[in-house]
Parts: sequence; C-alpha cells; structure tokens
Amino acid sequence: MSEINKEAITDDMFELLDESEKNSEFIAMESKTFFQDAWGRYKKNKLALAGLIFLVIMVALAIFVPILSPYGFESQDLTMKNALPTLAHPFGTDKLGRDIFVRVMYGGRISLAIGFASAAINLVIGVLYGGISGYIGGKVDMIMMRIIDIIYAVPTLLYVILILMVFGNSIGSMLLAICLTSWIGMARQVRTQIMSIKEMEYSLAAVVIGASHKRILLKHLVVNALGPIIVSLTMMVPSAIFTESFLSFVGIGLDPSIPSWGKLANDCRGLFFTYPIQIVWVVLAICLTILSLNFIGDGIGEALQSKTR
Repeated sequence: MSEINKEAITDDMFELLDESEKNSEFIAMESKTFFQDAWGRYKKNKLALAGLIFLVIMVALAIFVPILSPYGFESQDLTMKNALPTLAHPFGTDKLGRDIFVRVMYGGRISLAIGFASAAINLVIGVLYGGISGYIGGKVDMIMMRIIDIIYAVPTLLYVILILMVFGNSIGSMLLAICLTSWIGMARQVRTQIMSIKEMEYSLAAVVIGASHKRILLKHLVVNALGPIIVSLTMMVPSAIFTESFLSFVGIGLDPSIPSWGKLANDCRGLFFTYPIQIVWVVLAICLTILSLNFIGDGIGEALQSKTR
C-alpha cells in the first residue's frame, strides 16, 4: 500500500480535535495527603468538630483565665461567701468567698495536664512494648504477654492506693499511678495491629532490601497502624481525667492544696443540699470535657477508616 493511501485511510478514521476540546473530559482533582483527606472527613462530623472546638476553648480558658482574672484561685473575700453568679463572679463564690470560675479553670489546668501527660506516657510505653512483642513474636511475645497478664490480674485501684501512700499525693505520684497499668490496652492493640500487617508486601520488601528491624517497626509497621493508635490515645485522656477526678473526690487523690476538678467537687460536696449550684459547675466541666474527647475519638476513628470506604 502506498504512502498516499495510508494517509487517506488515516484521515478517514481519525479526526484531530480542536485545542478547546482536548481537555473537555479532564477532571481536575486536588492532590491530598492521607491526613488532609482524613481532616476533610473529620470536619463533616458535626459532633466531632463541636467536641474539638469545645476542647480548644476549654484549654484556652484554663490557660488564660487564671492569668487575666483579677481574682486569684486562693483569693478570699469573706463578705462574698456563697454568692450567686453575677457579672463579677460568673459562677458565683464558694464558702470562703473565692471565685468559682477562676478555681474551675485553674483546676482544669491540673486535670487536663494529667490527662494529656498520662496519655503521652501510655502512648510511648504501649507502642514500644506492643510493637516489639508483635514484631518479634514467638517465645518473646508469649513472655511479654504473660507479664501483662500478671500486671492486669492485680486490681488497678490497689496499685493506685499503694503508690499514693508510698510516694505522697503529688501530681507525679498520680501520673505514675495512672500510667502503671493504663498502657496495657494500648500495648495489646498495637501488638494485634503489628501482627496483622507485618506479613504484608511492603514489610517483606523492606526486609529484602536490608532495612533494619528498628526502621521496619517504626517507619513501616507503626506508621501504618496509626489509625487505631490515635483513636485509642484520644480515649486515654478522658479515662485519666475521670480517674484523677474520682480519686480526688473520694479523698485519696491529689494533695488538698492542689485544686483539681475532683478536689473542687469534693469541697462542694458538703454544700450540695444548701448551694447545689457550686458543684454543678465542676461536674459540667468534667462531663463536657470527657464527652467532647469521646466525640473527638469517634470522629478520628471514622475519619481514618479510609480503607473501608
């Protein structure tokens, strides 16, 4: 077939598009990272977004209110004892004339600091312990899990009471008491995740190219298990806040000079039938903070479930 015939057939079968039509079927999509995509889904969850906004506001109030307020958390005005809420004292005053709003926000510093600090400590211990156990497996995994079973067999409250009796009722002692067993749940979850993904192709490929065990565990396995880890981490914060508040409320928690939320609730307990509004503010702060953290955890869990969508 001659070159002329070939060109004629080509012209009959194909027609060149105009420049304006070349991109008519092109769909532009913004490139997003995994976390950008997760944040986009998180924002669609109204309860989770409301929980995050409330938590940010609570943290900001806990930081700045005691600094900017004209009243100190221990400042007394005996002429204003048990006053009802006013513009000068939004939450009223207690039996010694101290501003309840400032004391609740100052107590938020203590309780929130304990919650976030204990969660961070549990994250480090749980990820390392569970990651090593799940990655190595075999006898090492069996021994490490039996150690966890032995620790878990003793009631947590017994550990807490013994530690607070031996080391005193300080914030450090409370963190030690909370973190002594709280990391177990994180370790078990990380172990399960690592055992399920360590045989995947990208992990085996890292072994083949000679990557170290440390790099495989931290850079490949733990990173790909971040979703459940972050969700578990958000659930640890309200658990620690509730534990500290409960122990301080029953009188075996922090030192009485440390005005945490539990201690403030304990101070108002004797006035429940005469001035019930005083304990309402503390209980609302605890409940709403824990509720917001639970909403945040649920929202993160749904946002990170990209593989099931």
